[in-house]
Amino acid sequence: MNGAEGLLETLANGGVEVCFANPGTSEMQLVAALDQQPAIRAVLCLFEGVVTGAADGYARMSEKPALTLLHLGPGLGNGLANLHNARRAHSPMINLVGDHATYHLQYDAPLTSDIDTLATPMSHHVRRSESPADLAIAGAEALVSARDGHGGITTLIAPADHAWSEGGSVADVPFAKESTSVPPVDDIADKLKAAQSPVLFLGGLALREAELVAAAKIAGATGARLVTETFCARLQRGEGRVAVERLPYFAEAAIEFLAGTDLMVCVGTEPPVAFFAYPDKASLLSPPNATVETLAHATDNVPDSLAALVAALDADDQDVGLQSRATTPPSRGPLDVKSVGFSLGRHIPEDAIVCDEGCTAGLAMLNLTAGAKRHDWLMLTGGSIGQGLPLAVGAAIACPTRKVLALQADGGGMYTLQALWTMAREQLDITTVILNNSSYAILNIEFARVGVTAPGPKAKSLLDLGNPVIDWCSLAQGMGVSATRAETQEAFDAALTAALAKPGPHLIEAIVPTPSMDG
Repeated sequence: MNGAEGLLETLANGGVEVCFANPGTSEMQLVAALDQQPAIRAVLCLFEGVVTGAADGYARMSEKPALTLLHLGPGLGNGLANLHNARRAHSPMINLVGDHATYHLQYDAPLTSDIDTLATPMSHHVRRSESPADLAIAGAEALVSARDGHGGITTLIAPADHAWSEGGSVADVPFAKESTSVPPVDDIADKLKAAQSPVLFLGGLALREAELVAAAKIAGATGARLVTETFCARLQRGEGRVAVERLPYFAEAAIEFLAGTDLMVCVGTEPPVAFFAYPDKASLLSPPNATVETLAHATDNVPDSLAALVAALDADDQDVGLQSRATTPPSRGPLDVKSVGFSLGRHIPEDAIVCDEGCTAGLAMLNLTAGAKRHDWLMLTGGSIGQGLPLAVGAAIACPTRKVLALQADGGGMYTLQALWTMAREQLDITTVILNNSSYAILNIEFARVGVTAPGPKAKSLLDLGNPVIDWCSLAQGMGVSATRAETQEAFDAALTAALAKPGPHLIEAIVPTPSMDG
């Protein structure tokens, strides 16, 4: 048994089921070993940002670590942006990165790089194997770190000679440890009772169905508002679930939204801050005079912490209001963001998964779809665009019996459009909606917010995606995905109905108005 065979058998025995891969020469022994593991599905992606984004989507929906296979330092580097997003989502992941043979590193071959340093900022655990026998041991450590770290990203660096040399073995993977520790909650309970205008600020596992019910009971007993992070890893919402408010994206809107709050209790997340600094604007979004407490961090035992707070408030019998089904009837006319949202609200299937990287056009979508059938909503957690399409790939592989909807802005979609090819190759049940406004629209808005009041032709050209026009239907069809363009409300509604009625990947290019640069 060589080192690669021992490693892959160890990971398979530990419960790893999927490997998203873009391998190269230094990983060929790992590819051969993967071929011998029927329990691990191999999914080829044509760009490493798709690999890491798909692993994130898979982890969010399966709640299990995905494996990525990346080629040396440059391959890892290509995947770092979506590793950043995955780290912010607390998604468990094992990155298996090949390296040159140990004796070859001294010659500084063209693809040689400092993989350990590249991996460190986006990884909770980095480990380089020391021998063929150690490769499986290092793999077991990486798996445990990802699985038991409540969203740990681990990176295992495998020198090629450790993979191909004999002397490998299968390592034991310890059973998963259950997190049972819950801090005292009586002080927070007392502060909630005394507060005049409290907020429960929710993220992570606090946004699952059962935990939202617990949060609603706390709100019923204390008068607290239920507010989510602006961008959540996974929010369970829609008909029959607890409705929550979303913290606005823009800092001044968020500050106004939270005005009057005297107590903020964070559950599964950290206190809110502005995405960016702006001249003469605050960075912290909670009111200066508000008390901020943390019931549970994202890596803590969020479900039991909420249950303990419900008990401390004697709130178990509180009535919980649930979202009712509510839709807007179809209408006619030019397509815009609002009509896209209303159509989605009518047509989102029961238990669908929505992967949202709609960016500017998508900011309103959550409110517009509040009355849809029950579904999960996944968001752009780290702000690094190019996550939406890969996220949908991973979610579809994790949940093959559920419909997946990818809401994708045109600018961000161009970062990882290779995901469409993987959708076609794997015949994934994904309907992609490209919100095409031919612009990096969010940056148009940000110009004025940072004090640039009169951008010139050169500045405007850097935010314009309409010269030349990007033909998303042709791009999709070139990668094997059927595609339709919609410019009217009735055309979009018909295209969405048709796409959701049959399995497999489909793309709808929704042409929506281009924002003005002139205010």
